[in-house]
Amino acid sequence: MNDLFGFTRTVVKPSYALLTPDGFVGSQLPGWRNCTVVVNISPAMGAQFVQLQITFGTGGTGAGQTDDTELFVYVLEGKCTGNIGGKKASLVAGSYVFLPPETEFQFDGAAVGTKLLVFQKPFEPLAGAGKLSPIIGQQKKIPGRPFLGNDKARLQVLLPDQPEFDLAVNIFTYQPGATLPFVESHIMEHGLLMLAGQGIYRLDADWHPVKAGDVIWMAPYCPQWFVAMGDTPASYIYYKDVNRAPLGI
Repeated sequence: MNDLFGFTRTVVKPSYALLTPDGFVGSQLPGWRNCTVVVNISPAMGAQFVQLQITFGTGGTGAGQTDDTELFVYVLEGKCTGNIGGKKASLVAGSYVFLPPETEFQFDGAAVGTKLLVFQKPFEPLAGAGKLSPIIGQQKKIPGRPFLGNDKARLQVLLPDQPEFDLAVNIFTYQPGATLPFVESHIMEHGLLMLAGQGIYRLDADWHPVKAGDVIWMAPYCPQWFVAMGDTPASYIYYKDVNRAPLGI
């Protein structure tokens, strides 16, 4: 059956947004040549960070410098070469890169259709902390640990859990029927991409069916809860800001 004209699951509210692929609009960004960029989340909707999806066309490349921001790049599909602060690495699906401030980067040699997920935020330095270095990793090498003792809900922590980092990026995988253990409400802001499966996400006081490809923004203190549904595991990758005191308290 064809989709109903004028219908979408996309919802944008002051405390959250659910963005579905049927409404994604591609654009171009400086530094990214022969690439299609979808800006899923940005300060224009009230967020304090940016979430992008970048798809490489023939001869696609991306280059720049982080300046006073930081980037986390995750390879969703395909393969490419990353030159991160002068260090080259072969990146495939599941590879990820953390680029601290003042880091030059270039992505090239990409197979057509290679897709990157990018989180970008202003860096908030911590007094007395050392300078951060680039990180190149692979999801499959990160163990999935039971979340609060639940073996059916496993969390992969992709960046070091250390005070000098002001962001975290994790992957949550749920077996069918598994849930977050309670409705969370906290100061941390989230950007999220469903990687696989489906489920129901509670956002504020609303309930939304979600599936692979959907994007969610959650503002600070937005009540949130998830249950995986269907016959296969559900997983998502998400960003949050961490380790910094409000107003420097």
